[in-house]
Amino acid sequence: MSTARGPISQFIEKNYLHFNAAALMDAAKGYETHLAEGGKMMITLAGAMSTAELGISLAEMIRQDKVAIISCTGANLEEDIMNLVAHSHYKRVPHYRDLSPQDEWDLLENHYNRVTDTCIPEEEAFRRLQKHIHQVWKDAEDKGERYFPHEYMYQMLLSGDLEQYYEIDPKNSWMLAAAQKNIPIVVPGWEDSTMGNIFASYVIKNQLQASTMKSGIEYMTWLADWYVKNSDGKGVGFFQIGGGIAGDFPICVVPMLYQDMEMENIPFWSYFCQISDSTTSYGSYSGAVPNEKITWGKLDIHTPKFIVESDATIVVPLIFAWILKQ
Repeated sequence: MSTARGPISQFIEKNYLHFNAAALMDAAKGYETHLAEGGKMMITLAGAMSTAELGISLAEMIRQDKVAIISCTGANLEEDIMNLVAHSHYKRVPHYRDLSPQDEWDLLENHYNRVTDTCIPEEEAFRRLQKHIHQVWKDAEDKGERYFPHEYMYQMLLSGDLEQYYEIDPKNSWMLAAAQKNIPIVVPGWEDSTMGNIFASYVIKNQLQASTMKSGIEYMTWLADWYVKNSDGKGVGFFQIGGGIAGDFPICVVPMLYQDMEMENIPFWSYFCQISDSTTSYGSYSGAVPNEKITWGKLDIHTPKFIVESDATIVVPLIFAWILKQ
């Protein structure tokens, strides 16, 4: 098996033999098997994975058809594009643990929004995109059209208007790869993102109508239709990066179809992997072990289940490297 693989895969196979390392290896092989047997995979992105530059590996996964659909937070949807157009203006703060409240205030005053050790440049990132995304929203409203948040992002990317700002190799932007492939994205809770806040501000100022943006309920009804059409045969797997709404929202489509729509033959998710450093305690959903999901009608007894209790910024690129035979 190793001979057709690159050095990263060979290193993993030789060294990752026990504990979380073995779970990583098992999950990667399970993902590969799922695809080989004709299955499709949903990837869910929580946290700030775009700012962690997961696009470097995820974009290639998208191009090579290793991902059928993505669920992500509004932050991940926009932060990949921010990195695409403002990368050189980002500021790294390796000593972030030592920052005082005054240091944090100084970053704010200088228009830097900190995510752990990385500061997103507000002016270059948000404001550079704002006029372009507003134009896309306004054009749709003027035509009486309505779209999902990610569809507006796709329109903005595919128009070419942002190319003048590119500061990284565009092949490392997962959103650009997704737009070019037109793969479906579900963005639950988009309203709490920066772009969501900006859109809400236009609504408050009576410059746009809230109805111009399709809602979370519409995302769920769209996902229900997609799942019914795509879950035959080997079915759809669920690869969850981190916790939170990016995973919680789409995984519920199965019990909804089964219990609320009374579609008794709807298949369960046919692979499940969660990569999270959330510990199992105190009613934590992000820390719940996969078997708990059996009781909610999300996973079957026989669904291959993997949990890697580790840092997704380290683990996920390695799993993707294995799948891409790097």
